Amino acid sequence: MSDSTPRTTTPMDQLADAWLIEMLDLNPELHVELGRPGREGEYTDFSPEGAEAHAEAARRALARVRTTEVRDETDAITRDELIRTLELEVEQHDAGNWRRDLNVIASPAQSVREIFDLMPTESEADWEHVAKRLGNVPTALGGYVASLRAGISAGDIPAVRQVREVAEQARTYAAPDGFFGALVANPAAPGGLRADLERGARAAAEAYGELATFLSDELAPVAPTDDAAGRERYALASRGFVGVQIDLDETYAWGVEELARMVAEQEVVADQIFPGATVAEAVAYLEADEARRLHGTDALREWMQAASDRAVLELGATHFDIPDPLRTLECLIAPTQEGGIYYTGPTEDFSRPGRMWWSVPEGVTEFDTWRELTTVYHEGVPGHHLQVGLATYNSAELNAWRRLNWNSGHGEGWALYAERLMADLGYLDDPADRLGMLDGQRMRAARVVVDLGVHLGLPKPDGSGPWTGDDALPFMLEHVNMSEAFVRFEVNRYLGWPGQAPSYKVGQRLWEQLRDDWVAANGADGADLKDFHRRALAVGSIGLGTLRRSLLGE
Repeated sequence: MSDSTPRTTTPMDQLADAWLIEMLDLNPELHVELGRPGREGEYTDFSPEGAEAHAEAARRALARVRTTEVRDETDAITRDELIRTLELEVEQHDAGNWRRDLNVIASPAQSVREIFDLMPTESEADWEHVAKRLGNVPTALGGYVASLRAGISAGDIPAVRQVREVAEQARTYAAPDGFFGALVANPAAPGGLRADLERGARAAAEAYGELATFLSDELAPVAPTDDAAGRERYALASRGFVGVQIDLDETYAWGVEELARMVAEQEVVADQIFPGATVAEAVAYLEADEARRLHGTDALREWMQAASDRAVLELGATHFDIPDPLRTLECLIAPTQEGGIYYTGPTEDFSRPGRMWWSVPEGVTEFDTWRELTTVYHEGVPGHHLQVGLATYNSAELNAWRRLNWNSGHGEGWALYAERLMADLGYLDDPADRLGMLDGQRMRAARVVVDLGVHLGLPKPDGSGPWTGDDALPFMLEHVNMSEAFVRFEVNRYLGWPGQAPSYKVGQRLWEQLRDDWVAANGADGADLKDFHRRALAVGSIGLGTLRRSLLGE
């Protein structure tokens, strides 16, 4: 969609886009995410046979990449990133990840339902696709259960904590008044499709009920109680999330130091908010300030939208080049109540804009603006929306696969980098807002310590012995000034998704190191920093090792 003159398509571009087409075939839900027609209502094959089909396709593509010529620097980056991601997919399959793919936030148990959040519902044809997908939920979950059963046979089973939590999620989806019933009760649904939609909703809910039963009665009794992934699995997961191999022990030690630094910085700001106050006292002082509190999700959404719109308008006039299609960012309350704030990117033609979602836990009705302003910058501009939107927009330089590629260390690291950048640019000069930013940074540092500590069984910072999963919640409650329900969900996420949570803070660390090295080589004034951001985001979301090579030639 870029206005620039497109580069000449190369054999490497063609290969990358052919791999994207194969991904669309293997993962039909990707059509919805990208806004591309085709395979409406269908699902990924989550069965053992489907997992093998994915791995075999990756092996074939990898062989083709290694024999395809490289014509320019763009090709070189594409080749590096294709090899990195394809090798990783094969390694993860061979390690059996597909047969223990269960956690509270990012496994088929959630994605089968979540795709409905993005499906259009403007026309009768759209609702026909919804009805079709509802009817296909039982087959999708049936294949998923078959893979988990393969894990039982192989003795390769997710931890019981994850099994029990996901079983509860599934029961929620299966409830008569749960997600599927509410979906088809939408007054906008065509009356002529009512019977099909209701039949599909019942089938989908029943399938989730059967999943809950399987998890509780069959998987939980044989699941291990130890939450730790172990060093070998963790190293593979971390390399995937960060996009480069890191020294796990050095990173843990750095995490402990970074956490102490965040605590010290918060203590200074707490004193600015209320002289002599501890961090906890400053937080209590702010929580009692009605001027900084929102009541109800409508007020939350309106505040998010206003803060986002201001950032887009002002940063687009000063520090970043923001094309017109990226200047629309919708802030929405998610249809679920699971906790968490997340971003979904625009369609390739921007007919569906980027969206910032807040999944508000049940019973939570009040929100603190000082705590959440930094989150708007993280999910919106200059965070995920600018990053993802620019890659989507840059069709003149990037092939379709490059525009849609995603690496957590790059993406989440950039979003944390963006939070600090907004502080540097003066948007968090209010000590209360700065405390909120530091609260988030402290949480991200704490989870580096927790995630590595638990999954590798490392010594706790207080010297009281090695980490266990049960140590994680009290440690995080000590360092996160948020509701226990939110922190509990976050901890369960870390324990079931090893390596992902640290990719935020580790990614930020690598982004800051890259920026400092780039500025040292190219100049230190504001214009050069703006140029660094432009160049770094123009290449799309790639592994941080690939990014460093692309900018510094290392």
